[in-house]
Amino acid sequence: MSADSATSDVFGPEPARPGRVRAFLRLVMIEHSVFALPFAYIAALTAMFLQDGTVHWWELLLVTVAMVGLRTFAMACNRIIDRELDARNPRTAGRELVTGAMSVRAAWTGALIAVVVFLGAAALLNPLCLALSPLAVVPMVVYPYGKRFTDYPHAILGLAQAIGPVGAWLAVTGSWSWEAVILGTAVGVWIGGFDLIFGCQDVAADRSQGVRSVPARFGIAAALHGARACHVVTTGLLAWYGVATGAGGFFWTGLLIVAAAFCYEHSIVRPHDLSRLNRAFFTVNGVIGCVLFLFALLDLTARGLGG
Repeated sequence: MSADSATSDVFGPEPARPGRVRAFLRLVMIEHSVFALPFAYIAALTAMFLQDGTVHWWELLLVTVAMVGLRTFAMACNRIIDRELDARNPRTAGRELVTGAMSVRAAWTGALIAVVVFLGAAALLNPLCLALSPLAVVPMVVYPYGKRFTDYPHAILGLAQAIGPVGAWLAVTGSWSWEAVILGTAVGVWIGGFDLIFGCQDVAADRSQGVRSVPARFGIAAALHGARACHVVTTGLLAWYGVATGAGGFFWTGLLIVAAAFCYEHSIVRPHDLSRLNRAFFTVNGVIGCVLFLFALLDLTARGLGG
């Protein structure tokens, strides 16, 4: 046994070096929290407005920590579980667990830290959040396996993402809200829809490896039609949410911009031309979340939400 191995056995694994931390952040694509956080903020701030018209900064911070922790755990699990599939797909062969830039052990360590952070934030919020928090973890682990047993793993991803706004509302009020369910469903359908678009680029690799998805099973054209339908439904659900919460002019202006962004997104991705898919997936969908949050915040402020 080497001296390094003996030291590791006595003192445990060596602390993560900065390079490993950066590799883990790249692994989980931490910057993509922008897709989920804005809608959690919309839910939390709307709940605060309806509750007492005041921003509760501590609760908002805990919602942020919980959301980032759970999403980080989910992405790490996804990368770990899919690492062998990733190695056989040219698009994903450069990921950290495939190239060896990060070990599976280090990735699991990061995932466990992230889920502990999530559970800790839930415990600090209220008893209901803590009681329900283990249930929120389940779809995050199930999703990576979904592509092995169903042609509709996008629906599992949508369910996982729908949890965010519902959880954020529960974090503020400690009670169930159908308004939050409407918003959560909108988010789930939205993300499930753009996952249909994203999956189109892997059709050849998925079919050769037996990976299941709507694009692989029904073709790219069908998947894009499904994504359009999802985003029409998303727009309708967001309008329903606006009505249910008494939203004002700023919110509706933001929703119009979101609808225009959806139209643009679907105009630049065609069954025989996926060259602008990344622009549709990353740029447009990032803008959608941020724009709706900005206009929802302006609306709530105009209606009297104060700090």
